[in-house]
Amino acid sequence: MTDPPADTHWDAIVIGTGMGGGTIGRALAEAGQKVLFVEQGPRGARRAENGLSDIFVPEARRARGLWPEPLHVRLNGQDSTFYAPLGAGVGGSSVFYAATLERPERHDLDDLEDHPTGGWPVGFDAFQPWFARAARQFRLYGTADPLSPADPLPLREPPELTATETALMQGFERAGLHPYHAHTAIERIPGCRMCLGTKCPESCKMDGRSAGVDPALATGNATLLDRAQVLHLEADGGRITGVVCRLPTGTVTLRGDRIILAAGALGSPRILLASTSEAWPDGLANRSGLVGRNLMFHLNEMFALWPPRGTPDDGASKAISLRDLYHRDGSRFGTVQSMGIRASYGEIVHYLNRMLAQSPVAGVPGVQPFTRLPAAIAKRLLGQAQIFVGLLEDFPYPENRLLYDPAQPDRLAVNYACQPELLARRRAFRQAIRHAFRGHRRIFLSLQPELNYGHPCGTLRFGTDPARSVLRPDCRAHDVENLWVVDASFMPSSMGVNPSLTIAANALRVGDLITKGTP
Repeated sequence: MTDPPADTHWDAIVIGTGMGGGTIGRALAEAGQKVLFVEQGPRGARRAENGLSDIFVPEARRARGLWPEPLHVRLNGQDSTFYAPLGAGVGGSSVFYAATLERPERHDLDDLEDHPTGGWPVGFDAFQPWFARAARQFRLYGTADPLSPADPLPLREPPELTATETALMQGFERAGLHPYHAHTAIERIPGCRMCLGTKCPESCKMDGRSAGVDPALATGNATLLDRAQVLHLEADGGRITGVVCRLPTGTVTLRGDRIILAAGALGSPRILLASTSEAWPDGLANRSGLVGRNLMFHLNEMFALWPPRGTPDDGASKAISLRDLYHRDGSRFGTVQSMGIRASYGEIVHYLNRMLAQSPVAGVPGVQPFTRLPAAIAKRLLGQAQIFVGLLEDFPYPENRLLYDPAQPDRLAVNYACQPELLARRRAFRQAIRHAFRGHRRIFLSLQPELNYGHPCGTLRFGTDPARSVLRPDCRAHDVENLWVVDASFMPSSMGVNPSLTIAANALRVGDLITKGTP
């Protein structure tokens, strides 16, 4: 669809089609509401299977469902520009993800052990049924975490471990660790290719498209408007009256009873900051001054780990996760999991170029090709090594924020500083990883702190106090009666796991509140 009727009035306009937007749009459509999905990127071919490749032409990136513009980052006072691992098409970034959907721990949400924000306004017990429902909708398989005291998720039986995975699991257990089969959102239909990190040309990888938008459209109650960039929202006091979009054919204003932002933790606050008026001089829903602030990423601690000598080479593993280091000795670390990638030449070149973009020689012409030689050497040295990552929890700080410039509204920029406590926890986390995997051949692949730019969150936090949050506990804006937000920006803390399952669970929770008319 490219040109909706100008006089159509929707029950709900959902801006963004990723984990949050796709999930809530499906829930509302299945409840009989008339839903319009608004997506900046193209619909895309169902058979497309490209990944987050380094393509530098905006039009080519847009055609592949990649965010077309580079991200401008001021990190610890140093500027760099690169393409972040973000999607801009139906399914958003989720169509590229590696399908790991892990539930957070109770201490991530509840104020039990000196929570950095004092706890979430909606606790673990209230989220629990929605975690379970999301696990069913996204067809999660895996095994229960042996260290978790919570009731296990409704998981499907995982596939049999490969020889490589078995050898690694057994080695971890001998070291006193507690690995389990990671919780993975793949239907595993006949011919499944396990598209981890790339688009799935079938319908087996459960993402915002496969488990959200497509089923919503199948109800007949939902419509998709692609290649539609939301410029700003029009409001009359405390109510949104229009969604102004740029289409290939011109500008259109869409109208609906409920406006649901799900454009991502960078995209959603940017839309609100662009929506200024006499009543909202600093941006819509921004009386607190917190729109775009408290930006968080996880820190990646990537390391290569070799299986025992003589183990058959069965390729990259995504099956292993463990939480022995999640919350240790009073320190908030995070989960450790296999990444599902091998130390291939292309992956190493990409990683070295990312490091180069943040170095003092980033602007020197012709320097990038020189990453190829060390990448080739590294590939030869790493060989059969599996790549693991420790996701280190990030804490919210108001000065870490999205930057919006009205003179350059399409420019995506952030300011971020690594706080001393984060650097101290990183050192402790690395030491804990060294100790936990003693006896295994391993090597860290990250030297400097490595932000996970695929996990932005926290820029529109929810809470009970309008002076300290943007959204109410039901994820409706404090001061705008028909605006909800269901992407990762609602999160007041980043937790120690991938945010995807929590985003989906929250979208289901909010969708239920909307359909029941709960105030």
